[in-house]
Amino acid sequence: MVKLAVVILNWNGKELLERFLPALCAFTPKEVAEIVVADNGSTDGSAAFVVSAYPQIRILSYPDNKGYAGGYNRALREVDAEFYCLLNSDIEVTQGWTEAPVAFLEQHPLVAAVQPKLRSYSRRELFEYAGAAGGFIDRYGYPYCRGRLFDSVEADLGQYDDAVPIGWASGAALFIRSKSFWAVEGFDETFFAHMEEIDLALRLRRRGEQLYYVPQSVVYHVGGATLSGESPLKVKLNYRNNLLMLYKNLPRSKSRTVLFARAFLDALSKWVYRLKGEKAAARAVIEARKEYRAMRHAYTPPKNGASLPLLPGKGSVVWAYFARKRHRFTDLPPKMQGQ
Repeated sequence: MVKLAVVILNWNGKELLERFLPALCAFTPKEVAEIVVADNGSTDGSAAFVVSAYPQIRILSYPDNKGYAGGYNRALREVDAEFYCLLNSDIEVTQGWTEAPVAFLEQHPLVAAVQPKLRSYSRRELFEYAGAAGGFIDRYGYPYCRGRLFDSVEADLGQYDDAVPIGWASGAALFIRSKSFWAVEGFDETFFAHMEEIDLALRLRRRGEQLYYVPQSVVYHVGGATLSGESPLKVKLNYRNNLLMLYKNLPRSKSRTVLFARAFLDALSKWVYRLKGEKAAARAVIEARKEYRAMRHAYTPPKNGASLPLLPGKGSVVWAYFARKRHRFTDLPPKMQGQ
């Protein structure tokens, strides 16, 4: 068993591998870490490129694309490591990037997973959209981040340079104990892609485990390399999976109220898309809710009182951002900042 396995799930990402594997190999210590590329049925020659150019990297080739959730579950069953790092193929790592996360996990046995600081690859002074400085969830299940609320992304001025507990850790660069990952049976493969890391975080927290942001490790993320920012498929998966995540993790006494409110808020989102002329995205919201209603019966929500308080009792990031014009994380009420 190795201490750390850095596992990249690849699907037709040869260009990204060509661009980012050199830094990954240079800055990942061979004495403690193994690099694995799990190829999710690519047709662009990705696997052959890795075999030829990087013989030191272990390649796992699969015939089909099972998405992020199914792809990682399949690959990680073949990886024997104390800690996993699930790393997107569009991540540029920096020197010493593995040291702080691994040390933090070793020193804090109740912490299941940690996230490094995620900054934008194209605008390097800014945090990156998909995770920034750690994730949180509001009372209605909407995710947001330290350093990013909706489309408002903050510059990294050192304001989030403290290690703090977070509600969820980005799947773009996720360090996690292998035993914790499998204790909750890995990712929910029904999700296919999007929201699966937040669902994983909720299930870990229901077990009493913690997640932390560790800013001493910095990586740069391209973002949107698989699905474009507002593609109808991405909109549908985000809305559908978010609703499934709430239904399966919240006790019924809590989920009834939250999901009733979400029906109104999702209808509002649909009309906002229509007013913006984004008809495909509006249809995607409708399809997401239809699929959620059909798929939720496969889950058994926890009994009343059986889960930890996973959502803050007060605070809506939608209201704070759009009605009260609070566009920075530090402008939110203290409870929404995890205080």
